[in-house]
Amino acid sequence: PETKITYKITNQGDVKLTVYNLLGEKVASLVDQKQQAGKYEVVWNGRNSQGLRVASGVYMYKLETGEFTRVKKMLLIK
Repeated sequence: PETKITYKITNQGDVKLTVYNLLGEKVASLVDQKQQAGKYEVVWNGRNSQGLRVASGVYMYKLETGEFTRVKKMLLIK
């Protein structure tokens, strides 16, 4: 199981894309780097930061770019 997260950056800057469980615990950090303006796609393979598969369920991902922050839900189904 994997899911694709797409996002668009309007200005160059530091970008963080982090996956959390419903308890607010950090599961995985997918992006933590400076990026140019443009459209991006990141694949999350359903694994945590230690490389272990996580359980099926609802997860949140948080996209942070400078002054912009967005949190969205996603469903991981195995």
